Amino acid sequence: MEEKQMAHIDKRAFGTFVAMLRKEKGITQKELAQRLFLSDKAVSKWETAASVPSIDLLIPLADLLGVTVTELLMCRRMEQDNALSAAQVEQVVKTAVSYSDKQPRAYQKNRKWGLIYLLSLLIACLELWLSYRAGSITVGLSVSMGLGATFGLYFCFFVKEKLPAFYDETEVCVYTDGIFEMNLPGLSLHNGNWGKILQAGRIWSVTMMLAYPIISYIETLLFPGILRDIIDLFFALLFVLGGFFLPVYILGNRYKKRKS
Repeated sequence: MEEKQMAHIDKRAFGTFVAMLRKEKGITQKELAQRLFLSDKAVSKWETAASVPSIDLLIPLADLLGVTVTELLMCRRMEQDNALSAAQVEQVVKTAVSYSDKQPRAYQKNRKWGLIYLLSLLIACLELWLSYRAGSITVGLSVSMGLGATFGLYFCFFVKEKLPAFYDETEVCVYTDGIFEMNLPGLSLHNGNWGKILQAGRIWSVTMMLAYPIISYIETLLFPGILRDIIDLFFALLFVLGGFFLPVYILGNRYKKRKS
């Protein structure tokens, strides 16, 4: 909800218009916020002209309030036979264009996790060196550490904090961002559960880097030769698959898309 995204909007007129429409529908601020997967404070800020919604909320907000997106941008109702003048059309287009559809990435919005990742990576490198000295370097350890460091770098620095608007309008189970692709059959991705999924990915990545060297060292002490390698691969698969996908599916389904 960044103000720069609606530079051409009269924030006070917009807030007054939203409040009027919401009251006409008999919807509380909390109910409207819940249907948009936001906190009720967000709606309160719109109505008091403290902030304005982002571009991905325009269509669902207009639908919930029973107006067109154009009416929402112009902050007033329009008669069906009232054609816009060229100047009015230009203003609506400028307002829409002034929205930035580029979603912020993690390093722009959530620097805390970037610092946690860097500290975890430093500790993990020390653990890896100690594992090498103790002779407990295994295939499972190498794979787990590599995946934790790689996905952690993406989740903590480069992942987009918000999904495009069409994820909230349709049922989509695949997320693609450049070379990164995540396919979650049976799980609908949307902005109501995306933050929880990112949190699970970050915790999983950091845990993989910090915990697996310790697990690998314990395996070396308890199990000899081939048996250690078999158990090591089992735990690697358990951590890689169960440690990531299980929490993602649980959280993703817990915060299902609500029907308005």
